[in-house]
Amino acid sequence: MQVLVKRDLVELGNGLFAYIQGDGSWGWSNSGLITADGESLMVDTLFTGRLTRDMLEAYRAATPAAARIGTLVNTHANGDHTFGNHLVTGARIIASRGCAEEMEERPAPVFAETMRRWAEHGEAGAFLHEVMGSRFDFSDIRHTPPTELFEGRRDVTVGGRRVELHEVGPAHTRGDILALVPDARTVYTGDIVFSGGHPIIWDGPVANWIDACRLILSWDVETVVPGHGPVGDKRAVRTLLDYLEYVEAETRKRHAAGLDWAEAAWDIAMDTFDDWLDRERIVANVAAIYRELSAGAVAPERMEVLALMGRYRRGEAHPHKACCGGHSHNDGRGG
Repeated sequence: MQVLVKRDLVELGNGLFAYIQGDGSWGWSNSGLITADGESLMVDTLFTGRLTRDMLEAYRAATPAAARIGTLVNTHANGDHTFGNHLVTGARIIASRGCAEEMEERPAPVFAETMRRWAEHGEAGAFLHEVMGSRFDFSDIRHTPPTELFEGRRDVTVGGRRVELHEVGPAHTRGDILALVPDARTVYTGDIVFSGGHPIIWDGPVANWIDACRLILSWDVETVVPGHGPVGDKRAVRTLLDYLEYVEAETRKRHAAGLDWAEAAWDIAMDTFDDWLDRERIVANVAAIYRELSAGAVAPERMEVLALMGRYRRGEAHPHKACCGGHSHNDGRGG
């Protein structure tokens, strides 16, 4: 059974809209709609068919331009931004080449089957079931890949209005892009911006994500629509940049001190970020940075990372028996 959260259609003015789901935790992603002269471009679909249908109805009620979505942009490959693609019938679907490649590697039916058989995947499966499988009904998702691919930058028009698509991945995923609407001073960021919640580095390098934040800050924008969390402004981007720089610096210290990646994750204090949602993502973020620092020599399997995220979320003690001289290994609330 699918759990529903508060969902808000936010009119941003100047023909722009945002569709915001809940607090932005696991799977509760956002979407956007850009209109001009009766035409429309939608930024991302949602995690399930039902959620996407509800969103499309809300857009249609808000503006006649949404009666037919001419262009759909997928900001990246994650299912909570792509699994409803099949419901935007007749639209051209634009994404980066990296996004398309990743969608083929993890298509919707495979994900749905993993969620259905979660108990066969041990601790990792239990974690996935807790944060996603128990909250969403994946029976109505479908693999619908992009129809138009690009690398670097591509500009598209919506009723004469220019929308700039900037590829900034790999960062959160392999092919992240930003959708900038210059004349409205608005950017739809996909999961390059999480507001009020910990981001998660599935791909990296973290330097690309930091550069993407700095790119947004260099633009003349007033409104930032994140992939998760409330609509905001550049303050959300600056705060996320602070987080990424902090986690990278703290991880580097522990790597240099000889801690392994899991020990480092448990050892890092969250400080001013402690009240953010989904704090267990520090485990994945440290694992990704260790992979960079070791040139791939340290490359924990994704299922191992997910299992340890579950332990961190439950507040369990550090999973390794060995202790590294002088470093405390607490329950994840900081060293």
